[in-house]
Amino acid sequence: MPRYKLTIAYDGTDFCGWQKQEPTLEHSEKTGSQKYIDPALVPGEVGRVALRTVQGIVERTVREIVREMVEVRGASRTDSGVHARGQVAAFTCGGEEDGPTGWPESRGAEALMRALNGKLPEDVVVRSAELVDNEFDPIGDCTSKGYSYSIHNARTRELFDRRFVHHVWDALDVEAMQRAATVLVGEHDFAGFAAAGHGRQTTVRAIHRLEVLKVREDRVRIEIEGNGFLWNMVRIIAGTLIEVGRGMKKAEGMPAILESKDRSKAGPTLPPTGLCLEWVRYGERA
Repeated sequence: MPRYKLTIAYDGTDFCGWQKQEPTLEHSEKTGSQKYIDPALVPGEVGRVALRTVQGIVERTVREIVREMVEVRGASRTDSGVHARGQVAAFTCGGEEDGPTGWPESRGAEALMRALNGKLPEDVVVRSAELVDNEFDPIGDCTSKGYSYSIHNARTRELFDRRFVHHVWDALDVEAMQRAATVLVGEHDFAGFAAAGHGRQTTVRAIHRLEVLKVREDRVRIEIEGNGFLWNMVRIIAGTLIEVGRGMKKAEGMPAILESKDRSKAGPTLPPTGLCLEWVRYGERA
């Protein structure tokens, strides 16, 4: 049975994150908004609604194409509103030639990509599809991930990119932000940069690279890569660096914040708007 790896990009604005969720009777502020509700009916569940998630949309589309109840598993459970250029997912289906179901290898992975893109909504696109080892695990085989956080730094609001940037009015000291960022590179206990209830046994993570770049006069981008990230870790790091850039914190104070392991010492959790999963890297099986 062939196994396919998909690299997926999406605008996360109108999604309740990557991970699919059970239909619910509850109508919170978000679930009451049509853009967050999956328009597909929930069979046999009258009165219940399904939240619109990327996994749910992609999985339903794959099932429609291969005509099997396959499970699509993703590498990163991005939160509501977070974007991706390089999310990775995988699924296994039947491969019988001329069979009524599945997607045999002879049809080609590129044809699979085109078929999926022909049915996916406009805010999701499969950037590539490829045949992989049957044991490939998009979560377990991951060796590193890369994220970016984009900041519109100007006295006027951004219009065309407003769904993909966080607006900071005050001028940012990018050099100070970079000095502070350097402190976080390496293996550390990032307990102070994790949201409460992260659910992980250890808060030790390794950051391989963390750079603050002024990519144009009104745009600052934070780029970070590491072996894994705690819940909201990137958004909290970005929030702390912005406070350094605004002069609210000193770059020289970053070691103390890190060593304290105290969430209250770090900066705020920034909105998901500016966060994007750029890529996921793997070993030999992918």
